[in-house]
Amino acid sequence: MSDRVIIFDTTLRDGEQALSASLSFKEKLRIAKSLEQLGVDVMEVGFPISSRGDFDSVQMIAREIKNSTVCGLARAVEKDIDAAYEALRVSDNYRIHCFIATSDVHVKDKLRKDFGSVVDMAVNAIRYARNKAPDVEFSCEDAGRTPIDHLCRIVEAAIDAGASTINIPDTVGYTLPFEFGGIIEQLFDRVPNIDKARISVHCHNDLGMATANSISAVVKGARQIECTVNGIGERAGNCSMEEVVMAIKTRNRILNLHTGINCTEITRTSSLVSQLCNMPIAPNKAIVGANAFSHSSGIHQDGVLKNRDTYEIITPESVGLKENTMNLTARSGRHIIAHRLAALGYPEGSYDLDNVYRRFKDLADVKGQVFDYDLEALLFFSNLRDEPERYRLEYLSVLSGGSNVMPTASIKMSVGDTVLTEAAVGNGPVDALYKAIYKLTGYDIELKTYEIKAKGQGIDALGQVSIIVNYKGRVFHGMGLATDIIQASALAMIHACNSIYKSDLVEEKKHAGIELQ
Repeated sequence: MSDRVIIFDTTLRDGEQALSASLSFKEKLRIAKSLEQLGVDVMEVGFPISSRGDFDSVQMIAREIKNSTVCGLARAVEKDIDAAYEALRVSDNYRIHCFIATSDVHVKDKLRKDFGSVVDMAVNAIRYARNKAPDVEFSCEDAGRTPIDHLCRIVEAAIDAGASTINIPDTVGYTLPFEFGGIIEQLFDRVPNIDKARISVHCHNDLGMATANSISAVVKGARQIECTVNGIGERAGNCSMEEVVMAIKTRNRILNLHTGINCTEITRTSSLVSQLCNMPIAPNKAIVGANAFSHSSGIHQDGVLKNRDTYEIITPESVGLKENTMNLTARSGRHIIAHRLAALGYPEGSYDLDNVYRRFKDLADVKGQVFDYDLEALLFFSNLRDEPERYRLEYLSVLSGGSNVMPTASIKMSVGDTVLTEAAVGNGPVDALYKAIYKLTGYDIELKTYEIKAKGQGIDALGQVSIIVNYKGRVFHGMGLATDIIQASALAMIHACNSIYKSDLVEEKKHAGIELQ
């Protein structure tokens, strides 16, 4: 038995039929070409009999795709098979996939037939399809709930009729991995002509077992997995292509299997399907979710920096990502802060790590997640504050808003070893705040310029306030950084006041004849 597992992608058939709105021809072709580049062996691209639009899109894709087998779905009736053939015949490499339900509940309540009649329909359909295509696949719909004797009977008959691939679907996601693997095992043990066809599996995810069931099946001898990109599909979706492919690749030593998928194309294809199908990927989705290669815990980050194998069984590069993500949160440790700053061009020793880390923790408690641009801003402001500060903000409160409210600011500051409070009113919240600071410091300051910039993106971006003030004919610059723009404004003015204080000390030393260090 070959150790190659055929990847049969049904994103454009089973996946597309679950969307709230159909894809356009152009969108379907973009996905098909992406699947071809990804390296899927077979792509099922539609159900030609279902509509004129589906027929035309299947035909268009069949004409364009050269490196993958293009497949169309058909019920076990001649008109469906005719439609599939007419749509697919423009391709040099195509497959007709016909199906009929085989479980007791489907045979009795949906088809309203006896099982013998279902077998006859399947055999006649396969023979008819073989007259139109050398490659015919047959599916036993709801095989997961089909009595094993019935399943063995129809599989044997389908192979005798000429089906080269037999698909065993867990259509409603009912089975457990040991059960589904057992079904495949029994088919290999009990169907005498089983070696004349490839056994395929098509698992749904209603109980979250689709990937596990598919892997159990290939362990027992199945050699084709039917799946979709991002696991999209009916109800809870299908087996996820990226999950089974990376499971086979990652656990190759135990499975002794491989696929022909170009794994570095996985992320790109996943993103394309998500965007065109308007189906966002959950952050915790295996392989392609935003958190799949993201580390937040300080312990995990430290381990990954020392050796990726500590917490990564798959490298992000192997699925087409440039690198993993170290989420900078309040749980992050000093090691990852130093690592990120080094990556940004700031080697250790060029800054006070303890100072930066303390400010990082304060910011992380406010923002939740800190980004590279935040770190650079923190580093800059940390360097500004390496020397002892005369003035430090302890608390502020601002009342403003509406035509009947007088903007008022209350502020508490440390001045040397003393804590002082002051309040003031003004034309606006920042004006009131600055008047309170002027009173508290005793400086007669003239504000020349006031500028606000957003550092980063989104609603939790840091606000950076830059000011220029005039004091006794001298110009001083102040900067403040905070998620709250009023707080950033206060920090900018306090920074300017500290610069004024230090400048005054220098002038006093000059007048006293004290040598400056």
